[in-house]
Amino acid sequence: MTNAGEVAVLVGPTAGRGRHSHLLDDVLTALRASGRDVQRLSATTMDGAVRAGQEAVAGGAAALVAIGGDGTVHLGLQAAAGTGVPFGIVPAGTGNDFATELGVPANPVEAAKRLSDALVADRTRPIDLARMSGPDGYERWFGAVLGAGFDAIVNERANAMRWPKGPRRYDIAIFAELIRLRPRRYRVVLDGEAMEVDAVLVAVANTASYGGGMRMCPAATADDGVLDVVVGGPISRTTLLRLQPRVYKGTHVQHPMVTEYRASQVELVADGITAYVDGERACPLPVTVNAAPAALTLLT
Repeated sequence: MTNAGEVAVLVGPTAGRGRHSHLLDDVLTALRASGRDVQRLSATTMDGAVRAGQEAVAGGAAALVAIGGDGTVHLGLQAAAGTGVPFGIVPAGTGNDFATELGVPANPVEAAKRLSDALVADRTRPIDLARMSGPDGYERWFGAVLGAGFDAIVNERANAMRWPKGPRRYDIAIFAELIRLRPRRYRVVLDGEAMEVDAVLVAVANTASYGGGMRMCPAATADDGVLDVVVGGPISRTTLLRLQPRVYKGTHVQHPMVTEYRASQVELVADGITAYVDGERACPLPVTVNAAPAALTLLT
């Protein structure tokens, strides 16, 4: 249980065992330099982490800090978004796209020192988020990108595979889905204006990148109050493979088969597609995504 005025710290399941595990004590020490008591939240599952964060915020925590990658940050957003409680990020994951887009230092200890200074100075800034809703009352905040195209299909296949373990599983999933690649029919509704498109890539973004630096929606920023949408039409396997390296620079959007849009509300409808947000499995389409300007109070 977090007491009022404490800084609640949500540590990702692998952050304490991964490549930054030796820095965890230093990160917590840096946060304590703010003069605040620091309480590490106890959670062993994703749902448990969200509940722990929500309980800490409801209990009067002075701030909520997520230590980990995009997945851990995503869990923390479910607790801090829309509450006005300051939220801090210490990047300690394989992919730290949301933190990078917000200008958070890549070094975990340096990031923690900046958060400590921000706590002392009460220094925050408002950040936009996205709010998605799906079937059966599904609701979720996200900070980076919703993928509902080839990337989501690959993730879904990889997550269903029991072998092999590690990155090779995704390599096999990519190969398998490339063989099966075909455009899907989507209904895309942008601020009430509907269109039917055949597409291979579909993404809705609050910030530009995901997946460890892939700038899928390069024009997206977290302070413009709108969502960016990128749609890649009926692209062939060869074209998709040629575009893939360009995603890291965001230049794939210059291809004539790729179109960018902006909207405050986006509806996506398609058969057999499960959306992923911030790299995490979300829900099957259809989904509605709304821009949520200034929904997050970021320690900075």
